[in-house]
Amino acid sequence: MKNFHFLTKRIKGLTNYFKKKKNLFLYFFLFFSISVLITASLFDVLLRRYIYENRVNELPINFSLDLYPVLKSKVAKDLTAKSAVVMDNESKVILFSKNPNLLFSMASTTKIMTAIISLDYYKMDDILTIQTENVDGVNVGFKIGQKFSFENLLYAMLLPSGNDAALAIAQNYKGGEVEFVKKMNEKAKDLGLHNTHFADPAGLMDREDYTTVLDLAKLASYALKNETFAKIVGTKEMMIADVFQESNFKLVNLNKLLGTNGVTGIKTGYTDEAGQVLVTSKTENNHTIIIVVMDSLDRFSDTDKLLYLVSGNINYLSIHP
Repeated sequence: MKNFHFLTKRIKGLTNYFKKKKNLFLYFFLFFSISVLITASLFDVLLRRYIYENRVNELPINFSLDLYPVLKSKVAKDLTAKSAVVMDNESKVILFSKNPNLLFSMASTTKIMTAIISLDYYKMDDILTIQTENVDGVNVGFKIGQKFSFENLLYAMLLPSGNDAALAIAQNYKGGEVEFVKKMNEKAKDLGLHNTHFADPAGLMDREDYTTVLDLAKLASYALKNETFAKIVGTKEMMIADVFQESNFKLVNLNKLLGTNGVTGIKTGYTDEAGQVLVTSKTENNHTIIIVVMDSLDRFSDTDKLLYLVSGNINYLSIHP
């Protein structure tokens, strides 16, 4: 009987012990499950963010693709540019790329968007008044109170890359520079350039004016559809004057490659932080190629290498339904 009571007590003790262990196991299992769910949710959020930030956005452009361009050789040696892209303008096919999704300051290539917004808003013979002089960076030399046609200011902004011209265009906009820059960012969103942001019309705010070579190529492609823009960026020299013909200015395009190897445009850029930037359009065999180099040590040399890469080196493959 004594042994029986001892055994009963022992069994009861073991039962309580396992009940406690069972509770601990249940608590541990619950804690582990919650931890797994939280970790999975966090991973999902981070993965979605990574995909969003690194995706390639396409322009909302409809086109009929009959020929698909392919490079015979894709070797481009010794590029100093940290990022570069070669894009077929008609199909938007990327023929070559180097770090295509990295963000870089865009410097004065910002003025491509400034031109797009202003061409939608102003008429070529609209008269604009200079409100600020001695702007940072490149200045054409305008003085406060001088009046110029919008057309002349557009040439002054796109050829010698006049920051005073870019600022005048934005300041004469309805709502001034703030509303103008807001419109620039709205347009970027409309074009699907989700990796692009503008902070000023001239491209002086390096940390806040940024894009990728892909977005910049797509922006250039859109801009070239405007015949006025295409004509201006393809102009080597131009003389302009204020409306009273009191001051004359000779404008010289900074693009040294213009007119060579089929180059038809479009825009240079440079600041200490952005490095050398160049957006180039080239026409060959009735096809237009867009080349962008960013944060380059020698933008013209880098672009020359990419021009050589595509020259006579593209096969346009027929696509059959």
